[in-house]
Amino acid sequence: MKRHATAVWNGSGKEGSGAVTTQSGVLSNTQYSFNSRFAEGIGTNPEELVAAAHAGCFTMKLSFVLGAAGFTAESLETTVHINLDTSKGEITESHLVLKAKVPGITKEKFDECAAEAKANCPISLLLKAEIALDAELL
Repeated sequence: MKRHATAVWNGSGKEGSGAVTTQSGVLSNTQYSFNSRFAEGIGTNPEELVAAAHAGCFTMKLSFVLGAAGFTAESLETTVHINLDTSKGEITESHLVLKAKVPGITKEKFDECAAEAKANCPISLLLKAEIALDAELL
C-alpha cells in the first residue's frame, strides 16, 4: 500500500508560503508558512502533521493490540506533543499522552499493551526521536 501527499512552496523560507495536499483530499492546498511553523500564524506545519500521524497510528495500533489480548476499548484518546529543537533542526521527541477506558483490563495488562503499541506502530518505527508515553487508564 502506498499513500502520498504533495507540498508546494513559493518564495524564501521566512517570507514565502506553501500549501499541502493529501491523497485523500482531507488537506487540500492547506496553507503553511514560517509563521504557522515557528510562531502563531494561520495554517498547519510539518510537526503538527507528524503529531497527528503519530496520534492516529498509535491509537489504532493499540486498539488492535488490545483486541488480540481479548479486550475492546470503550475509548482511546491520544494527544501527541512533538518537540522540535530549532537549534539542531530536528524533532527530538514525540510524547504520547493516552487516556483510555478499557473494561475488564488490569493496569499491568493495559501498560503492557500500550508499550507494545508505542514500540510497534508504523509511525513510531519511522521516527528516530525519543518516544515518551504517559498512559492513564480511566
